[in-house]
Amino acid sequence: MKNRNYAKECPKCGGKDIGFGKQSGYATMSTANKMSLGSNIEFVLCTDCGYIIESYVAKPEKFKGTIM
Repeated sequence: MKNRNYAKECPKCGGKDIGFGKQSGYATMSTANKMSLGSNIEFVLCTDCGYIIESYVAKPEKFKGTIM
């Protein structure tokens, strides 16, 4: 998670132990209207209750110009 201002507390349980994870491989986010390999999805999550607080694509530049 590069240079992102992420949540410091879980909105669901109030936990303050925040972790990071990523979903990759075949579970990538793909563009809707152009050929691209897509991007891994990264998550900010609560390590107490497992709630996913925020999610991002790792390479947002791949989605420029994809408005339908």
